[in-house]
Amino acid sequence: MRANSTHNAQEKKLIAKLLRLARQALRHAHSPYSKIKVGAAVLAKNGQMYAGCNIENASYGGTICAERVAISSAVACGNVSPQKKIVAILITTNQRDIWPPCGICRQFLAEFSSPDTIVYCTNSRGQTNRLTFSEVFPNAFDAQFL
Repeated sequence: MRANSTHNAQEKKLIAKLLRLARQALRHAHSPYSKIKVGAAVLAKNGQMYAGCNIENASYGGTICAERVAISSAVACGNVSPQKKIVAILITTNQRDIWPPCGICRQFLAEFSSPDTIVYCTNSRGQTNRLTFSEVFPNAFDAQFL
């Protein structure tokens, strides 16, 4: 995933706030098996931000990604739902490369994102890639198919 750096001043401020929150969460990541730390921050429509970190488990299926923790926190507070979509999410790692959301996180995002939700992916060097959710996960399977 290649970094892009064409952000206006207001967007740069938003990225900085989300990145600060995601990096704080990343410090609490529990990743004794992979050693890969991930932090995420979600922006709800009401302006509230929620953070999450990855939490690994010896039973790998019990592992939960940072994106899902952040979104779950926003849902638990009542500020995100399938009707109240997230505005943006930022994902950061302790890796040199920019990592996109994994498959299950993309599906989880499909429940709480609109096609225009902004997905920022960053790396340990501060590079940022900006995509819309529809670019991250085109033709997402969602409630319209049920």
